[in-house]
Amino acid sequence: MSSLRLDPKKTALVLIDLQHGIVSVPTVPYPAADVVRRGNELAKAFRSQGAAVVYVRVDMANVLHPPVDQPMRDPKAPPPPPSASELVPDAGFQPGDTLITKRHWGAFAGTELEQVLRQRGVDTVVIGGIATNVGVESTIRQGTGLGFAFVVAEDACAGRDVDAHRFSMEKTFPRLACVRKTEEVIAALF
Repeated sequence: MSSLRLDPKKTALVLIDLQHGIVSVPTVPYPAADVVRRGNELAKAFRSQGAAVVYVRVDMANVLHPPVDQPMRDPKAPPPPPSASELVPDAGFQPGDTLITKRHWGAFAGTELEQVLRQRGVDTVVIGGIATNVGVESTIRQGTGLGFAFVVAEDACAGRDVDAHRFSMEKTFPRLACVRKTEEVIAALF
């Protein structure tokens, strides 16, 4: 594992789906509250160094429903309340942060995320959020295809299934990103 150095002028933090409708469901291997707390710690550290902080949420009432064999939720169910799409206060969103709203798993498809990052001169993205193998992984896959480098804050991610989380962290992410703990990421900013 190589040492990690992050240039705050070229690095952004992207936090995925730290919103009421997502964090209210049990997560593993870390409770959602811990993921939110670590995301907030990362955001504070990034802001203190002048680095970009981006929060991404999914519009749960207007999410895309492509024809699939296993939908994420019953398409006949009533839409969730608007509060389900709102960031939880403990996520720490602040004036000056960027908020991106997506309609599917990945944060780049159909959003202005790439433009926001390029305008700031960002070439490296530190990422965390819920769910590891859904929103986080989809965003990394899309972003690497656009030429961004990624660092995954492993303990600032969680999912609904421990095996899916582990597979992403041990098999998929090391081929697409650097995987580090929150404290290692923060130390790399200084």
